[in-house]
Parts: sequence; structure tokens; C-alpha cells
Amino acid sequence: MSVSALPEYFPAAARFSDMPSVLYAWSFPRWKHPVLRQCFAGRKLVFVSRREQLPAVGWLLSWGMMPLPENLPSGLRVLRMEDGFLRSVGLGADLVRPISWVVDGQGIYYDATRPSDLETILMNAVLNDAMRERARQLRLRIVAKGLTKYNVGNGAWQRPNGAKKVILVPGQVESDASLAYGAPGERTNMGLLRAVRAANPDAWLVYKPHPDVLARLRLAGSEDDEANRWCDEVVAQADMGAMLAAVDEVHVMTSLAGFEALLREKPVVCHGQPFYSGWGLTRDVLPVARRQRRLTLDELVAGVLMDYPLYLSRDGRHLLTPEDALDTLAEWRRHSAGRTVWWREGFRMVLRRVAGVR
Repeated sequence: MSVSALPEYFPAAARFSDMPSVLYAWSFPRWKHPVLRQCFAGRKLVFVSRREQLPAVGWLLSWGMMPLPENLPSGLRVLRMEDGFLRSVGLGADLVRPISWVVDGQGIYYDATRPSDLETILMNAVLNDAMRERARQLRLRIVAKGLTKYNVGNGAWQRPNGAKKVILVPGQVESDASLAYGAPGERTNMGLLRAVRAANPDAWLVYKPHPDVLARLRLAGSEDDEANRWCDEVVAQADMGAMLAAVDEVHVMTSLAGFEALLREKPVVCHGQPFYSGWGLTRDVLPVARRQRRLTLDELVAGVLMDYPLYLSRDGRHLLTPEDALDTLAEWRRHSAGRTVWWREGFRMVLRRVAGVR
């Protein structure tokens, strides 16, 4: 399936219908090469890691906010790529193959300092009734199947009896680019937790550490071992989808859990500037002045989950519609039953030695 095929079903591919036949990919690790080829089937990919390998004119693919060489040729157009919002059953830090990536020609969705393709889509898209209904059905299916970005954790969590207001505070990796570029105020987990406690002294606060930190693939936050001072409960292995269904409110810096809470129609307070803030659906401590449009929840869903990502079949052969990707993800999770394969911890030990923990 070429990236210009079937734009009605693959709008992310249609955004780059003028893409040249040869693309340059800057410093992508080898495990991502097959996924990159799947995203751009029909194009030749040239993998480069030195500035002198770059052409004077062309398109350059780069991962996230990875630094690019200084004095890039003016004829190069840069497209940044990142994991999608419904990614896998397992962690990206574990090198689990994704079923969705995003491609952005302006910035990247978590960089609130400048517009991105996603922000432009949300600012300008006009949906007809059929598209609104398609987005609504997609959202309802995600909620019904309990899907989230990584779909890890199978521990049970019980909402405390008698609690009048339960607030979930999801932890983040404090070195993550989404905080560097999307949180101009508070950027630490315990700073967020303290702020939420101060504003909600009588609520039951639940803190959930980031799964990459729990897997010891990313560093814990600077004061994360003191979480019990500010919350009522620290929950590690519970399923995020189930937790979101049981709490009353979610507070985030830039965590995707805030978007996942919106899908479940939960109140969300944003202490940073994630991509889903500023559209009238969240309470924003630090509003984004550029985002003036008011969206319905399903308009947000259409842009974020239908128009922006590329969805990838697990066999590496073709693109998927969002609906097919949901089916794939649900079946993948059903088959895994929330278990971690026996060799995973040994693989993580190797990753820690080779890639390090940051």
C-alpha cells in the first residue's frame, strides 16, 4: 500500500501525497528501519547518520525532537515522526513493534512552542455528520475495549469505599521531550502531586508511576520515592483503562492519560500544554494562546485518531484504518492476557546496559 493510496481511509498518508520517491532518514536505530519502510512503502529510504550524506534538496525524516545537523541545506524539508496514541501491547522502551506512528511536517504534537500538523488539523478541519459519527463510534469502541497507548498492567485496583472524590495523577518520565517542550511551568511528578494536593485537600489522590519507570528502562523522577507524602495511594501495575473508568478526575502535566480520560468523558486538568488542551475540553492552568477554536470531543477524536496517525499492520506489509487497528490491538491484548513474556526481563537487562537508562 503506497502512502498516497486511498486518501479517504488514510488521511495521514494523503497529507504527503507530493512526497518524492526517495526519502532520507536521519539516525534511525536499526530496529525502526522496517517500520519506517512500512510507513512509506513504494519509496526508497536512504538511512544517513552524517551531514555529508544529506542531499541539497529532498525530504528528511527524523525521530521526535532529535537534534539535526547544523546548517541544514535550505532545500531539505524535515518531517518528524513519533509513536502514535494507540501504540502497542507493550512499551516502546522495550522496542515492541508499534501499530501506529505519526508524521508531522511542521513540528510534532507534543511541542507546544510552535504549531504542528495536528494543531493545524484541529484548527481547520470541518467534519460532516458521517465523520462525526465515525469518530464517536471509534471512541466508544476504545472505551468499551479498555484500550490505551501501551495496554500494560493487569493488576486489580479498587476504588476506595466512601471516597467522595478520587483523583488520578499519572507520573511521567521527567526527562521526556513532552515536558521539555510542552510544560512551561511544572515539570516534576512530585511538584504536580503537591499542587494537586494543595488544591484538593480532601480528595483521595492516586499516583500511578509511568510504566517505563516501573520497568526500570527510564529514570524515576527526582523525588518519586516521596510520593506517599502527598497522595493517599501509589498504584503500580493496575490497568490504566480500568483505573480511568473508576476515578472522578485526572490531573496531568502532558501525559497521554489525560487524553485517554477525555475519551471516557472524565474531567481533566492540564498543568502543562498537551496537544488535547486549549480546545475547550480541559481545564487549563497554562492556556495555549494560539488555540482559540472550541471543539467537541468527537471533533478532537477525529483529528487525533483518524486524520493524524498512520496505522500499521503487525505483519509489516500495509497500512490499516483506525478501526482495523483497534481490532488488531484488542486481539493482541486478548492473546497476551496481560502477561509479560518470560524473556522480557532478560532483554531489559541488555537494554539497560546497551542503551542506558535516562
